[in-house]
This record gives sequence, C-alpha cells and structure tokens, in this order.
Amino acid sequence: MLEEYKRLSPSEFFYRNKEIAGFSNPSRSLYTSIRELFENSMDACELNGILPEIIIFLRRVRKSEKGEIYKLYIQDNGSGIPKKHILNALGTVLYSSKYVIRQSRGTFGLGGTLALLYGQITTGKPVKVISSTGNSQIHQYTFKIDIRTNNPVVYSYKAIRNNKKWRGTIIEFYLEGNYTIASRYIVNYLKLTAAITPYADILFVDPNGTLYYFPRTVKRMPRPPKVIKPHPHGIDLEFLKYLISMFPKTMTIKEFLTKAFHRVGETTALRFLQYAKIKPTLRLGAISEDILDRLYNALRTYDKFISPSADVLSPIGEDILMEGIKKEFKPEYVDVVSRNPSSYRGHPFIIEAGIAYGGELPGQAGDILLFRYANKIPLLFDEGSDVSYKVLERLRQGSYRIQSDKPIAVFIHIASTKIPFKSVGKEAIADVPEIEKEIELALKILFRRFLKYRRKIIKKKEVEKRLKIYERYIHLISKFSGKLADREPADVEKLLEKVKRRYGVKEKIESTSL
Repeated sequence: MLEEYKRLSPSEFFYRNKEIAGFSNPSRSLYTSIRELFENSMDACELNGILPEIIIFLRRVRKSEKGEIYKLYIQDNGSGIPKKHILNALGTVLYSSKYVIRQSRGTFGLGGTLALLYGQITTGKPVKVISSTGNSQIHQYTFKIDIRTNNPVVYSYKAIRNNKKWRGTIIEFYLEGNYTIASRYIVNYLKLTAAITPYADILFVDPNGTLYYFPRTVKRMPRPPKVIKPHPHGIDLEFLKYLISMFPKTMTIKEFLTKAFHRVGETTALRFLQYAKIKPTLRLGAISEDILDRLYNALRTYDKFISPSADVLSPIGEDILMEGIKKEFKPEYVDVVSRNPSSYRGHPFIIEAGIAYGGELPGQAGDILLFRYANKIPLLFDEGSDVSYKVLERLRQGSYRIQSDKPIAVFIHIASTKIPFKSVGKEAIADVPEIEKEIELALKILFRRFLKYRRKIIKKKEVEKRLKIYERYIHLISKFSGKLADREPADVEKLLEKVKRRYGVKEKIESTSL
C-alpha cells in the first residue's frame, strides 16, 4: 500500500501540534495567550522608544465542556501596525517584522497569531483588531484565520477618523481557559516583568474583578536595539553558505567579509584572510568546497575579531534592573552586575544578573529562588532544564554554600539577537557553553559581594551584642573605678559613640534579625 503525501500550511501544522508552542491545556493556553500578546505590546513600545502603557482585561463569559470561555482584551500605546500589514501580521502564521537580527521578545513571529488561532479553534469566534500608527485613521478589522490556506478571512472592516492622533493596538477575542489554575502564573509573570521594566505602566483586571497595577517608577528606558549584521565568531556552515549566496558572485571575499559581518573592517578582513590562507581578491563565485571549509574553520578558530558592540543589544541596564527589583520586592540587600558583550554562533549576547536578600521576597529562610529572563521575558516553567539552574546548582554545591536566615533571589537575564531556547514553548535556555560561562562569572561576582556583605552584617551583629552588654555595665564600671582611684568617673559616652561610628552601629542599639 502506497503512502499518501500532502503538504500542510503553517497554520494547519500548529493547529495539529499546538502543544509544542505552549497551548497544551486550558490553563497553560490562557497563560501563554496573555503572555504572547503582552510581549508583542511591550516590543511595539520598546523598539520605538515609547514608555509602555499596557492594559489587560480578562472576563469570564461562560463555562464549556473542558474549561471556561473568556474574553481577552489587551491594549497598548505602541507604534501601531500599518494598515497593509495588520491582517498578515495577526492572521498569518510565520509573518512578522522580527525576521531580522535584532533583540526582541518575540523570536518566531508566530506566538501572537497562535494565541488568536487557539481562541478560534476553541470558541469558533472571530478576532477584533483595532490599530493606528498615529495618522489620520484608525483601522478596525474582524477576521478569522483560514487554517488550510494560512490566510486571514475578513468579516468586517471599518475606518475611524483619528482626531486625537491615537497610536497603538487593541486586540479582543474569545478563548477557552482555566483562570483558577492559571491565575498565579499570570500574576507572577506580570510582577516579574514589572521587576525588570520599572519604566512600564501595567494594569491587569482579572475575571474576579481584582485589579493588579504595576505603576511606572522611572522614565529611563533601555536604548532601543538596532538591526545588525551577524558576528563572524562561531557562525555555522549553513548560515555562511546562505550569506555568500546573498551577494554578487563577482564580489571579492574581502569585500564580502566587510559587508556581511558585524565589526569587520578592511584591516580585520585582511588579517583574517592571511590567517585563513585565502587570497583577498578571490571572487565569491570561485569559492570551492575546499576553500569554503577552510573559511568556515578559520571563522570558528580565529580569536582576534572585535567583540560585538553593546549598541546592537538592548540590555536592561544595572540602574534600571536595581530599581525594578527594589520596587517589586523591597529587599534589604540588592546587587546587580552586567557582563561585557559576548557571542555564540555569530549571535551577540549580554548576561545581566542580580541578587536580592530579605524584604518581601517569597519563600522561607535559606531558600535561594531563581528568576530567569530572556530578552526581558520571565521564564516560569521548565526551570530544571535551564542552563541558569545548572550553573546555580553547581556553584551552590561547590565553593558558594550560602547560608541565610532569609530568602535570597537570584535574577538572570540574557539579552541577545537570538535566544537559544530548547523548544518552541520558549521556557528554558539551552546549555550553550559561551552563555553558561558568562552566567557563572556573573554569579561568582554577585556571590562574592554578598558573602562579604553577610560577613560584615554578622560582625556588626556581634559588635551590637557586645555593646549592649557594655552599655549596661560600663557606667557602673566607670563609677567604681573612679572611686577606687579617688577620681571623678570617666565620660564613657564619647568612647561608646566612637566605637559605634567605627562599626557602623546606630546611635540607639536595637536587636536585629540579621
């Protein structure tokens, strides 16, 4: 019997395999839908230097056989979507503005569309989208996605006069979900996002009428990322072939290196070609398989390329990260570090890390909580599969056995033009050696500083304990010593104040839990 072969459209493929993108059950699907659309809204603001104002309403409509039906409304003040792209951007799987080398939350250009597709296949209802780029018109579409053709089917369109020059996007649709189970993940996700984006104003109203508001506390924003060329260090063979095919065959290999790669000028190109033993005048059309292999191996081993520029990424920044952690958790101690840019497989990245102690951190005494982020996205699932977890456990079992009477939180953020996720669900980062090394170096710096702080606090506690005893008896000792020496009692207050200043003790000594 002969097998029957057929081609699936991207929409039909994800319709049949929606679990791989995080739509595995009603609770996870509700969380994933809010997350994907929220990330699109944040990107629409941040990539254009706009202070985000995001509003989310989730309303329970009715019960269904597997869960409940909800109406999800999300509004942003971002750049808006041009009219000619609205339907394809939201109604076509694998159509996006993100297929360039640039840091952004979204990677595959399908998360938001898959959320709408999930809503359609669980409720049968169309999507309503309202968007404007701030020009004279606001565009409103109601549509569904044709799963077999991967195209939007328009039910209605309306053009509204934009007298107030409103700019942004509103999405409203119905979907199946289970908020009872998903609630803690949704709220935690928004809180952890607010912890690293204190410049965002986020409002969420849940189906029970509870309002969660994460106000903006700073107006400083990370610089918007630029679209960049790939960095030559660690580039893979297939991508190298693809790049060569994008340029004229008459172009010399020296010109190709300067035009195709990030931070490669003529001097660097000539030095590299000398190392690779390839003539600078060689034309791309004359590259044989042997020369291609030599070029590829040389790109992997040459160690004198200039490191990727930090300008091509949009890290959070130490000041903003520290402000955000303080805003959401009010810790007694917080410290952050940002590593220098590095790269893996031609993709630049920056590791930022923070540590917080005490305050309003969740957990019990001695707990070390791990909060993971990728391009400002909190990662809530599959922690044990993540490279950050692997590094943290290795350090905890090695030289950094931190003991604490209060919970500690470790924050790890990777900013990159390409995050190496382990799956389409985007919840765990792969064990890339370059990334693993940078995370370990960042954590070691933070742990050393924290242990120094702990030693100082413990010493201060011991001094305070001794001083409390001295304060209780020093006046009597001074009085009786004066009598024995037939002299006036010594003024011990100045001595006590000097000791307090030396050890950083408050004027009034109080007991402390440290």
